[in-house]
Amino acid sequence: MARVSKKQKEALAKIEPKQYTLEDASKLVKEITSVKFDASVDLNIRLGVDPRKANQMVRGIVTLPHGTGKTVRVLVLCTPDKEEEAKAAGADFVGMDDYIDKIKGGWTDVDVIITMPALMGKVGALGKVLGPRGLMPNPKTGTVTPEVGKAVTEVKAGKIDFKVDKFGIVHSSVGKASFTQDKLTENAKELLQTIIKLKPTAAKGTYIKSVYMSSTMSPGIQIDVKSFGGN
Repeated sequence: MARVSKKQKEALAKIEPKQYTLEDASKLVKEITSVKFDASVDLNIRLGVDPRKANQMVRGIVTLPHGTGKTVRVLVLCTPDKEEEAKAAGADFVGMDDYIDKIKGGWTDVDVIITMPALMGKVGALGKVLGPRGLMPNPKTGTVTPEVGKAVTEVKAGKIDFKVDKFGIVHSSVGKASFTQDKLTENAKELLQTIIKLKPTAAKGTYIKSVYMSSTMSPGIQIDVKSFGGN
């Protein structure tokens, strides 16, 4: 049986056996975070969908009003005429063939890869390396676009993509423990409202079954779905 640390016991003691409003959960998660670094604050959202069926897949993008608090490393694979645009927007790595060779060699030290439609023939060949790491550019997430500068700016500003996993759960970061209660609330609400709008017509019954907020190594806080307009 896993041993519960003193700090974990203290955190658990602060969580009442009830469902919290989004606002109260955002306040409490800051109180029960005890790690020495700036912990990530995450939402786990269980949906009433069957992700094995294509017409019940939930996937989308959202720009969090206050960003994620993370430093996002962006690689732009583009033609030479677009390199300055990408660099000016804040891309960390810009190029094409040299980075393709590095990736083939196993290099994936980035968080997001953006490329252009005309180059997907070359980039697509990297699927075996990038796919398992969730780094493959995709038009649906805005990472395959001729407007590479705009895409970099959006990613740096807090644009994230999310996807329901095989268990019907969406896991996503909504900020850092150093964020104010209001910023965490607003970020979480933006993500949840986006997921509500993406409800598949084929999904029957309760759509959002449960929502838990937690920080790195903290217990989960259950959120009342009605507090943000769910179901």
